[in-house]
This record gives sequence, C-alpha cells and structure tokens, in this order.
Amino acid sequence: MKQRRAIELLAPAKNVETGIEAILHGADAVYIGAPRYGARAAAGCTTADIERLCTFAHTYNARVYVALNTILYREELEDARRIIYELYDAGVDALIVQDMALLELDLPPIALHASTQCDNRTPEKVQFLADAGFSQVVLARELSLETIRDIARSTQVPLEVFVHGALCVSYSGQCYLSAAINGRSANRGECAQCCRLPYTLIDGNGKCIARDKHLLSLKDLNQSNRLEELIDAGASSFKIEGRLKDISYVKNITAYYRQELDRIIARRSDELCRTSDGVSTTTFTPNPHKSFNRGFTHYFLDGRTAEPIIQPHSPKSMGEYIGTIQGSTNNRTYRYSGNVELHNGDGLCYIDKEGNFHGFRINRAEGRTLYTATPQHIERGTAIYRNSDHDFDTTLQRPTAQRYIEVDITLAEQPSGFALTISDGKTHITHRCDAEKNLSRSPQAERQRQELSKLGNTAYRARRVEIALEQDYFVPPSHLSTWRREAIEWFDRARRLAYRPDRRKKPQGNPQWLTTEVDYRANIANPRAEHFYRTHGVEITAPAFELSAARDGELMRTRHCLRHYLGACLKTPQGKNLVAPLTLRQDNITLALHFDCARCEMVIKKL
Repeated sequence: MKQRRAIELLAPAKNVETGIEAILHGADAVYIGAPRYGARAAAGCTTADIERLCTFAHTYNARVYVALNTILYREELEDARRIIYELYDAGVDALIVQDMALLELDLPPIALHASTQCDNRTPEKVQFLADAGFSQVVLARELSLETIRDIARSTQVPLEVFVHGALCVSYSGQCYLSAAINGRSANRGECAQCCRLPYTLIDGNGKCIARDKHLLSLKDLNQSNRLEELIDAGASSFKIEGRLKDISYVKNITAYYRQELDRIIARRSDELCRTSDGVSTTTFTPNPHKSFNRGFTHYFLDGRTAEPIIQPHSPKSMGEYIGTIQGSTNNRTYRYSGNVELHNGDGLCYIDKEGNFHGFRINRAEGRTLYTATPQHIERGTAIYRNSDHDFDTTLQRPTAQRYIEVDITLAEQPSGFALTISDGKTHITHRCDAEKNLSRSPQAERQRQELSKLGNTAYRARRVEIALEQDYFVPPSHLSTWRREAIEWFDRARRLAYRPDRRKKPQGNPQWLTTEVDYRANIANPRAEHFYRTHGVEITAPAFELSAARDGELMRTRHCLRHYLGACLKTPQGKNLVAPLTLRQDNITLALHFDCARCEMVIKKL
C-alpha cells in the first residue's frame, strides 16, 4: 500500500494557554517562542510553560516547535546552547532557527527547521539547508506556486508555507529598516514595523504623488481557498502567522483552516493524512473575516498580478464587508444595505472619500438601521466594514472546542475474571481485571456498555464498546468504573511511550554555499557562524548589519513595487510618467527607492 503524505496544520502560540487552545481547535503542531532569542522578542515563554504545552500536545501526537530564530552575538552562544538543552529535556520536537552558528554548537539531537528568516527562495538554497541537516524548511512568503513546485521537485525535505496572517513587505531576514531608523533589529526580534507607517511619496521633480499613505503596508495573507493547490505543489506544513495574536484569533483561524484541510484530506484519504490524532469539535462557525485582517491577498502565489497587495489607508483591521450606507436622518442614525446582521456593541469602520480611516462603535442595531455611539459623517454609498463582532467575540471568550481520540473498548473473559482491551487502531493495551464471575438474572450487556463508555474529561471517547462475554455476568458498576479508569491510564501511558519525536538529521557531506562570498545580508554576528560559512566555501566581506560601521547599503529588498502599484512600471511606456528618483518621507526620515527591473524587485536605501 502506498504511504500517505502527512499534512500538518501549524498554529502560533504566544503563551501556553494559546498553544493548548490551538491544539484543541485542530492544530497538528504549534510554534512558540523560546525564553530568549525568538524573532518576536515580546513573545518569549518559560521552559516550564513549554514543557506543559509539550505534555498536552503529545497526548494527541501533536508537535511543539520552538522559535529560536534571531541572529546571535558571540556572548549569547553559550546561553542559547543551554536553553536548547533545557528545551530538549522539556520534550520540544524541533527548533526553528536562523543563525547557522547553531549547526556548529554541541547540541542535543533535536530536529532543526530553517526559519523563513534564512531567506529560503530557491531550490538551490533549500537543498543546501537540507544537506546541512535541517529537517524542515520554511519557504519565503513571496514564492509562486510554480516556484514552490520547482523546489519540491528538487528536494525531499518537507516544505512549510505560510497560509494566513500578516506579511512582511521585505524578504524575511533581509530587512534592516527598523535597525537603521530606530536601532531595533528585526533580525534580533525587535522590529519596530516601520513598514506600517504612513509615508509621503515624492517624485524627481519634487511633486507629491501620495501624501501620508501606508505605501509599504501589505494586506494580510489568506490562502484558505488555495490549500489543495499548495498541497499538489509539494507543501506539507501549512503555517498560520501570529505569535503576537490573541487567543480568540488563534481559535478562529486554526478552526477555519482545520475544517478546510479536513475536507481535502477526507476526499483524498487514500493519499493524504493528518500528522496528529483526534477529532476537534467547536461551538462556533469559524470565519477568518471576523478576526483581525487588513484585507486579504494571495500575494505572489500567481506571480505579479493586478491585485493590489497593500492597504494604503490604514494598517488597522478592516474586518468583514457589511454593505454600503444608504442614508441617514442625522449623524448618529444610518441605514445600510447588505445581508449581514449587526449587533449592539459591534465595531465598524470605513474609508472616507479623502482616503482616511474611521472607526466607531454601534450603540444599537435595529434591522438595517444602526445607531452610532459617537457622531459620524458618513456619505451615502460609503462601504462599511465590521472589525469587531460583539457576539462572535463574546463567544470566543468562552470554552469553544473539545478534541477527542476515538477508541474501541472490549470487555472479555479470562481465567481469573475479565479483561478490558482499549485500542485506537495504532496502540492497544489489555488490562487484566481479576474478579469472581457471578451469573446475572437479567441481561447486563447494555448497562456494561454504558458504564464503559463514560470516559469523562479524558482525551478519549468511545467509538465502539463490545461486550464479548459468553454469558451474562453481574459485574458491580464500581468494578467497571475502576477497571475503565485503570485501563485508560495504562492506555494513555502506552501512547506516550509510543510517541517518537523527530531527531536531527545528519549533514550530507560538506555542501558548498550558493556563492563564493557573502556580505552583511548573510547576518553573520558571531565566530561560529563565520566558521560555518567558511567551512562551506564562502568568503565573508562584511559582518551582520547590526555590527557594521557602514550602513549605506540596502535596507530592504521587496517584490512589492510602488511603480507597479501606481501603474508606472519602467517596463511599460507609462513608466516615464513617474519621474525618478522617487523618495519616501516620514517626519525626518527620507528613503530612496531603486528599481531592480531585471529581478522585478524594489530596493529601499536611506538618504
């Protein structure tokens, strides 16, 4: 029988509570920040909490990955090594890393995943990382389906792709804008999100092309209707962005992608399967439009298209489209079109004709009439969005999911009494239950079946209970309850013993780096990383940006092109209508825009 491909849904967790909810809502794996050195410095977790999350996750054969994906300074290497040993002892399944120094350290045999911060865009880069010992590679968000397909054809390493959440406008690991402007390095987990600021675009004649617009602020990724194409392209792990997102966001988005992937897996069960166990049930209907989003995009999955990929008016959440304003009787009472029912307390927003974002709260909603909590000036025909659904948000504050592993239970006879067998199809145990066999005057099977089905607040639910006794025996309910509890404990212990975490892959030979030299964009900040690159045939021309004296190089390279957005691509006749050089200005910051048309990329430098 052909082995089925395992498909993984990977959810974010800013803390252990969020991680537990992600698993309950259907995640096959969660990723969480290390105590230090994670690319979200504000989302670090203690080793004790991570161990608690591992214990919970492994009940369902779900995995826990820890992000330790900043670049490291010389004096941090020993601390990082010590943390990794603690994480290994805590049961962590893999580390998500960026700094190649970690491949040079004396580490436990924990699996390593190559962070998207490694800038994983080409088949050659991914194959190098696989040969260097990485067990999974997180691909760059900018890749097209065709490029993902090419990478999958060229390597056997599992490929992880982002499918939902915030997008970095720069190639990950290659953004130095925050470090240059604020001294807060994105590669050190301290990004100040300069890309979300409003900028004024000035052309070569000094003309203002756009004033105070969020010209680098991308919409959010949503590939929920492209999952099957990504599977067929070769991706096997589907990652939701959001280690800073709240628990309600993680519940909703995880549950939504779980149901979408389950539909595909159920239809193709002969070739696809999940990587974890258990069935999740929720008390709400998941809807990604109801969680924080800046509007959605497929980004470059189909290559460069006419679809706008930025949200120039605001980096705040737009939410779900409701309809349009049809009129008002005053500036606090409005009628709207559309089929969406609003609720008292909902938060709405709109963009006015000048392109300014406004948000407000509803005091009361009656039919298609809404009463605002504060005065508004909304013109007829304006589109309105709900970015806070009061009823939905309230629901998500309560327990909203359960996850169970289905088991078969059999009560049979044995010479000294009875035996209780529990099986989930992969693990099974038989628990001997010594007791006298006393015949009953009435049928007992149904009562025994009901008693053995009571698995309470365990992770298990009875799929089938078989009473395989030759005669009707009377067994006291207290005996059945004790046997059931003891058998489940043994069964749970057996499953945990059977759990097999991934282990670090051995390097394949001594693979050579893709180029003969690297500069600050290789993010080399310590001697061990230097040694790694030199061992793999590379000359280092400059250390990491954070350690460089000269900072006049590229601050960002991105596939987002403002010329393309404005309809003035240099490859078209319209390109001459936008006079070079172009600059972005924000307070006392001036950024120069350069256009690498051969690669179809925009480059940002500081003036």
